[in-house]
Amino acid sequence: MRRVVPFGGGGAPVVGVGFLRFVAGMFALVGPVILVTGLMDVWRGEAGTYELPPLPAWFVVAEAVVVAAFLWWMWRRSGVLRREWTACGVLRRAAIAGLTASLVAFTVCFGFGRGGWVLLSWLAGGLCGLTLLIGGRTGEEADTEAVS
Repeated sequence: MRRVVPFGGGGAPVVGVGFLRFVAGMFALVGPVILVTGLMDVWRGEAGTYELPPLPAWFVVAEAVVVAAFLWWMWRRSGVLRREWTACGVLRRAAIAGLTASLVAFTVCFGFGRGGWVLLSWLAGGLCGLTLLIGGRTGEEADTEAVS
């Protein structure tokens, strides 16, 4: 019997497979609608820079604190990203670095109201996260954890 855990970590997963399927289903339903709407805006010549309304300073600071705490939690010694970084190859390390950088870029761009860059960093982070979720781990540690 094989046990599947997101990011290949040991122990019980933080979220279940049902939650991941629900999130994937939402992206599968909303994604094509957003894509077609955006392409139609480009076709009609209505597409322009996407700017967000100004955000209050307290919100930007609170967002930065939450993201910093989340990154600390993921990169601490027993964190998921730290364990993945030490137990993987070049492609997965690039995906981990891209995920971290896109989260920082998302926070900065959202704070400055740059909507287009927010979406681009969100997309990059999603692609890096998918690479980590669907990519197989290499090494002996992954083999001993996968079979129980």
